[in-house]
Amino acid sequence: MNINHVYFIYMRKMPNYVLLRAFEAAARLESFTLAAKELHLTQSAISHQIRELEDYFGKVLFLRKNRKVEPTAEGRRLLDSLSRVFDVIEAACSEVTLAPSSQVLALHCSPSFAAKWLSPRLPEFIKNNPDITIRLTSGAEPIDLLRNQEVDIAISYQSIHEGPGITSLSLGEEKIMPLCSPELIDPNIPVEELMSKLTLIESSLNHHTWEQWFEINGLKNPSSRKMSFDRAALSVSAAVDGIGAVLESVRFAEREISRGELVELGKGTFLPATDRTHFLSYRSNTKNSQKIKLFNEWICAKAGVSVE
Repeated sequence: MNINHVYFIYMRKMPNYVLLRAFEAAARLESFTLAAKELHLTQSAISHQIRELEDYFGKVLFLRKNRKVEPTAEGRRLLDSLSRVFDVIEAACSEVTLAPSSQVLALHCSPSFAAKWLSPRLPEFIKNNPDITIRLTSGAEPIDLLRNQEVDIAISYQSIHEGPGITSLSLGEEKIMPLCSPELIDPNIPVEELMSKLTLIESSLNHHTWEQWFEINGLKNPSSRKMSFDRAALSVSAAVDGIGAVLESVRFAEREISRGELVELGKGTFLPATDRTHFLSYRSNTKNSQKIKLFNEWICAKAGVSVE
């Protein structure tokens, strides 16, 4: 008995990669000429490939101007998605080209933690682990590690990654206190009175507000002279510049305090506050990965907490 085998070949429903590559370059550079130079093609070839892609979608992807092209709304949506995909492809290719013993550790971190606490310490980890290449990205919004497989470890602010398949741990308690430039402190004015005269700086993502702080310390909350930033790093910088007092985690101001650029307001007078605001997460099935174990042990030692 003869059995005829039928093989079904799945074809991805997408245009040719060459066309997408030409589009991404042209949209990113907003120029067919520059895209042609980058891809070592002629401007005519780029223009032809873009036309072919527009025919595929049945949509105009660029507004043609005299010396410039500008993506349409549909073009910008496509560019946003392709940029993320191309970044992943580029990272994957880079990892393959590394030495056999090398590994890439992809970290995603909240911006202020990355800038103010992690980055100053990373050279030590890199020096002690030369076979691990760090790829660091930052963003305020928490990411889904089960969907973003290209990220190995996520460090989030004020939110913890939870759910099946995810392991999370706290990076320890942090002191939250009012800080300001020493130039703003007048020893002849009681600190309680001084608090009513200073501009109050807040980070919009910080759950600790000045309203709560004044209530806890039994003080009247002044209703004027306030300023808000969307990043703790910006709030700390504003305080260093003498704009006012910031209510923030000491973790974000360690260097500024050590250099004498910021001092604690009312030390020994106001009630201390602590909170767990940063959490490290990774996929549970990667817990035995050498690069993840090494990084977790290192960062926990730096943060003064035990590895779970």
